[in-house]
Amino acid sequence: MLEEKEKEILEALYKDLSKPRLEGFIAEVSQAKSSCSEAIQELKHWMKPEKIKTSFTTFPSSAEIVSEPLGVVLVISTWNFPFLLSMDPVIGAISAGNAVVLKPSEIAPATSSVLLNLIEGYLDNSAIRVVEGAIPETTALLEQKWDKILYTGSARVGRIVMAAAAKHLTPVILELGGKCPAVVDSDVNLQVTARRIIGGKWACNSGQACIGVDYIITRKEFAPTLINALKEVLKEFFGEDLMESKDMSRIVSPTQFSRLVKLLDEDKVSDKIVFGGQRDEKKLKIAPTILLDVPDDAMVMQEEIFGPIMPIITVSTYLLTRIIYIFLKNLLQL
Repeated sequence: MLEEKEKEILEALYKDLSKPRLEGFIAEVSQAKSSCSEAIQELKHWMKPEKIKTSFTTFPSSAEIVSEPLGVVLVISTWNFPFLLSMDPVIGAISAGNAVVLKPSEIAPATSSVLLNLIEGYLDNSAIRVVEGAIPETTALLEQKWDKILYTGSARVGRIVMAAAAKHLTPVILELGGKCPAVVDSDVNLQVTARRIIGGKWACNSGQACIGVDYIITRKEFAPTLINALKEVLKEFFGEDLMESKDMSRIVSPTQFSRLVKLLDEDKVSDKIVFGGQRDEKKLKIAPTILLDVPDDAMVMQEEIFGPIMPIITVSTYLLTRIIYIFLKNLLQL
């Protein structure tokens, strides 16, 4: 299915998010193919019973752990990677022998429609079904008893999913977002740092990704140097006119566009823009935007940004050293 219908999948991603063809292939199609390949390669190993030791009191018994399907799995997908984050959990669920109901995101309607048509045409409809719709359909699905639920999306909806699952004691896997900072010291390879930050932020679905950097913490005197490096690499990646770049996705919907504009236009934030800030409501595009030293109580710092806005917070050398120390200490404990 992935090989034969790659063109249709990429066209749907472009309709929903203006996702460039290369980005759509790398971020979604190729990763779904990798998941298929891994499942095919590892399935016998995953299925193999695991022998375990028994206690002396049960001698001469033997024991083993045998993996079995849970039953019927509900997958509720999201819109920022609408194909990959639909197919990836489905691949895992059917590899384990389960039946699956997939609910794609209505915010990415073209991809949702493609998923419905392709899964009906290629997969076993007695075991794998797609249900399209919005809040009423999702609510109706959550009222049913499932053996497992996998949800990708916001913490707000995650709470609703968890509450519905609790009524039936259904185990849940939640993949949610959050504030994800990058700490940048002056003792770095600046070009490599800028490329990596931009690659994970603006080159990845125009910042609409939970793995993107949400804000940067750096030393006050180093901030201008970092900002200049980010500007140069942004132009290198996307051209001089960032609003006309064909290599950057758009904002997924008018609702999300309005939310991001509200973050930028807040009184305590609007004068903190040091780069970008342009927006086009008709094209649902917002230029890569850098903010410097926004207040901690600004809306942009209170919630996951999930868009092409990058606040930079400056701190003293001592405080930055403490932040790095705490980060490394926690990392070593993991």
